[in-house]
Amino acid sequence: MLAKVQTWWTFFLIAVNERLVYRGDFMLGTLMRFLPTLTQIFLWWAIYDVISSRPDESLDGKIAGYRYGDMVAYYLMVTITRAFSSMPGLTSGVARSIRSGEVKKFLIQPVDMIGCLLVQRVAHKLVYYFIAALPFTLVFFLCRGFFLNGWPAPEEMLVFFLSLLLSFLLGFFIEICLGLVSFWFLEVASLGFIYMLLNFLLSGHMFPLELLPESPVNLRAAVDWLPLKYLAYFSAAVFLGKLSSEEMWRGLAIEAVWVLFFIVLARWMWSRGVRRYSAYGG
Repeated sequence: MLAKVQTWWTFFLIAVNERLVYRGDFMLGTLMRFLPTLTQIFLWWAIYDVISSRPDESLDGKIAGYRYGDMVAYYLMVTITRAFSSMPGLTSGVARSIRSGEVKKFLIQPVDMIGCLLVQRVAHKLVYYFIAALPFTLVFFLCRGFFLNGWPAPEEMLVFFLSLLLSFLLGFFIEICLGLVSFWFLEVASLGFIYMLLNFLLSGHMFPLELLPESPVNLRAAVDWLPLKYLAYFSAAVFLGKLSSEEMWRGLAIEAVWVLFFIVLARWMWSRGVRRYSAYGG
């Protein structure tokens, strides 16, 4: 047991050092990621300006329960939550290693591929937030006036941090499963594109999920039970106080079940995949 811990700790330190060396662009890159948010801010400013000029609409300056400040704060929070669940290059990397035969090293060496990739992603996120802390602090300080409700209550903060941790695991294992499909189909780019499209639409990345229609098909109710909601929307909604205590804990339980499901699915796909795998290349 101790030997395994030492092995994974060594992997972690190597991964951290690698990312500290070649990812010095994190700080500038983080600031650039806020530029699309500026577009959203100006767009929603125009929308709310139209609403405020029509008092007879009885909207009370809100859209789906969001005032203008709430909407801007939501997009800022989604920037954080998406950074936890986003796994750029993971699906394609797993598929490429299977297709090229590079995956053979995990079959002949006492190293678990999924565990190795997980450690690398943990190192990636830690280095990212270590370097990007300054830009995040600057942007949120300048935009502090949009957070109308102030800091969340202790219960909301606890659920918020737990949901961020689970969103990281959920995003990781979903993309691992997509990559492992390469054991059966050599090209999974189309699956990755479909996942990315659904992720943008149904995770709350583009707009709060309260804006989804409830008729003729109650899409909002369906999305509540899908895992995509927990990749962006859920954590942001918890922080902004958009959910009741019961809704928060129920959502956290659903998120945990999805994480467990994809962990089991990833292990099953790996076990079945290596049985039928014929190594070549690499």
